[in-house]
Amino acid sequence: MSHAAAPSTGDSAPGPAPGPVPGPCGPRPPAVPWRRILWSAMLGNAVEWYDNALYGILAVVIAQQFFAGGSTTALISTYLGLILSYAVRPIGGTLMGRVGDIKGRKYVLTLTIALMSIGTVAIGLLPTYSAIGVAAPALLALCRVVQGVGASGEYTAAADFLLEHGDKRGRNYLSGWCVGSTSIGPLLASAIAYVMILAVPEHDFNAWGWRVLFLLAAPLSLVTLYIRRHVTETPEFRQVMEQAKAETVKQSPFREAVRGYWRDMLRAIGLGAGQRVGSFVIQSYFVTALVQNGFGEDQALLAAILTYVVGAPAAIWGGRMADRHGGRRLLVAGYSVFVLFTVPTFLAIESGSVVLAFVAVVVFTVINNIVGGPLTTAYVMSFPAHVRGTASALNYNVGTTLLGGTAPLLAAWLHGLTGTDVSFGWYMTFFCLLSALVAGFALPKSVDEARKLPATA
Repeated sequence: MSHAAAPSTGDSAPGPAPGPVPGPCGPRPPAVPWRRILWSAMLGNAVEWYDNALYGILAVVIAQQFFAGGSTTALISTYLGLILSYAVRPIGGTLMGRVGDIKGRKYVLTLTIALMSIGTVAIGLLPTYSAIGVAAPALLALCRVVQGVGASGEYTAAADFLLEHGDKRGRNYLSGWCVGSTSIGPLLASAIAYVMILAVPEHDFNAWGWRVLFLLAAPLSLVTLYIRRHVTETPEFRQVMEQAKAETVKQSPFREAVRGYWRDMLRAIGLGAGQRVGSFVIQSYFVTALVQNGFGEDQALLAAILTYVVGAPAAIWGGRMADRHGGRRLLVAGYSVFVLFTVPTFLAIESGSVVLAFVAVVVFTVINNIVGGPLTTAYVMSFPAHVRGTASALNYNVGTTLLGGTAPLLAAWLHGLTGTDVSFGWYMTFFCLLSALVAGFALPKSVDEARKLPATA
């Protein structure tokens, strides 16, 4: 399958054109393996979100295996492990972003996949609390930190890599593919977990079955590492390096990003606030909420699988629409619908109706992913190439840590405090409204520059 590098027809992944293709820095040679570039960006996101989704899906099992105390206390402790992996992200993202700005996008992508795979696979090998006591949660926390440092630079580095290789006329569409790839890992995690829960007796699953799910990250990581070792550096980064070398300028991407672009980073964090919370509700809390409201684990996992099935097409379609009609319009419309739909989603989950609950979580996911394309473009393209890795990683990880990473824990706490998940629904509604206002009045111009594709797009 081969398509033009600038996506102009259909929803298929772009591929190499027969002749030189205009890129961000001029013509790109036809020898660039575009399909490999696309997969190198997408598969790393799959590994990152495989672990995140798996940790959320198996939260109840992990709580039983690694923590003492009552079910609520152990579950909250488990979600603290989720927060810990995000607490290190602003620091890890800054370091990884700086590496990307100095050594290249390809180098940092190789490093991130190695760290993520080590952290994920190691969880599958850890002894439990009953075997080694308090050392078990301590080792679990260490694994989450290693995975978090690797993941801190993964998403934005992959987006940098993809967008700098691609044509600016289709940036939101390419970003949609990047967002869509975050559904691959959770889809695999949910599908495999669903099959194992049905096929393996509960006692055996709790004893050893859950470990298999973490160990399966190894082959996926190895394939991604192989592909990433055989791709070329982006032309835009090569141009930055040549210019820095010619001018003998010492690179200080972190200092320049913080001093010169802190307003843009704050704006990007506000723009993504609602979507960050929504993403972590989908990937880390919906299963728990469904189980707590009387649905079986098999039904909860089936609902999760449906959200990941619709997630990728929704993100790609949203990117196309943003390129055709403008990122501002799509973001304002998407967040406005989110403001109206968030609380009803949690009411549907608490209704006891399988149909209402399933429809609600699927529609919630579609809205969340539709805005992901132009949002990712804003995360990355709001900054010049020489500080892009640092600035994009910093704003993405600060927002993800403060808003996304704390969402499941806050949802569990509010449910315990109020007895209903609707209270968390109002919390998320506030951030969706904030993001809608930022999109309407302070959207970075770079998101709307790549618009007005031909009518056939």
